[in-house]
Amino acid sequence: MDAAQQEATARARELQRNWYGEPLGALFRKLIDDLGLNQARLAGVLGLSAPMLSQLMSGQRAKIGNPAVVQRVQLLQELAAQVANGSVSAAEATERMDEIKRSQGGSVLSNTTQTTSGSGAPTVKRVVREIQSLLRSVAAAGDIIDAADTLAPTHPELAEFLKVYGAGRTSDAVAHYQSHQN
Repeated sequence: MDAAQQEATARARELQRNWYGEPLGALFRKLIDDLGLNQARLAGVLGLSAPMLSQLMSGQRAKIGNPAVVQRVQLLQELAAQVANGSVSAAEATERMDEIKRSQGGSVLSNTTQTTSGSGAPTVKRVVREIQSLLRSVAAAGDIIDAADTLAPTHPELAEFLKVYGAGRTSDAVAHYQSHQN
């Protein structure tokens, strides 16, 4: 790989970090490990071709162009967390992955059984991810920050919201939300 390709890959991974909270290679490897998948199975569940998944993982492509695929990634992340905490068995996880694969994505803000806590209410992390997905589907993180800077003098609360939820990491946005609930 020459210097120009290395630079392009590094830039794509940085964009992925801004858009998705981490490079997609790391995110997808976690899903593969946590859910016991291989790359071909993950690609199938997400609705991507194996070469597209490979390009996203390697940084040859930066962005997931289909919002339904982004939503499936989020659903798989939630499922992986449920498998890790023991609330979902391996057999149930396989069934849910099949449901996720068949899902058409629908509204980014849809509320499905996989997106709720035990009480039936959406989890804070899920809502934050849905907001991030919605914002990032219309603008890149840098553009969101530029818009926030423009709005800051007249609408500081909105500017802060855009920076935290539109361009920040999911964990930081969740912490921000929780700190404002007290």
